[in-house]
Amino acid sequence: MKAWNHFKTITYHKFLVMKGCFKVGLYKQGMLHDLSKYSLSEFLVGARYYQGNRSPNNAEREAIGYSSAWLHHKGRNKHHYEYWIDYSTKDIAGGMAPAPMPVKYVVEMLMDRIAASKVYNKERYTDASPWEYYAKGREKVPLHPKTKKLLEKLLHMLSERGEDYTFAYIRKKLLHNA
Repeated sequence: MKAWNHFKTITYHKFLVMKGCFKVGLYKQGMLHDLSKYSLSEFLVGARYYQGNRSPNNAEREAIGYSSAWLHHKGRNKHHYEYWIDYSTKDIAGGMAPAPMPVKYVVEMLMDRIAASKVYNKERYTDASPWEYYAKGREKVPLHPKTKKLLEKLLHMLSERGEDYTFAYIRKKLLHNA
């Protein structure tokens, strides 16, 4: 039963991201979003740790100290900022440095956050929910300053002006689609 519920959850999430991506003109990204979640490496872990009210990756982290599914996922999906973290050549200690994300992946990341908030908050979802979730940990998130500025602008816009306005802005101004 957990496997079936996990399948329904990730498929509904994928559908919501696809819907959002289509509204702003990112058709290919909408279709390909999170396909790795259906791979055995991610799906089996997701089914095992499925709870329905949060990411199974967090439950796996709590159980074994890390998430094998997340390590697989973030390396294959460019809409996650973790995909864009590289070693710094300027830091003698070999620290990590975030690279700027292309705009289309920042937009897909926004759609991912909206969909996750809708899936896990259900009827409690508001257009402010994605910002509220992000704001809780924003100081810990290693985003490139340009990426952070754009993501926060879009999250604020969504919170204050709603999906229709934000998606129109993204489509017409940010991505320059008619």
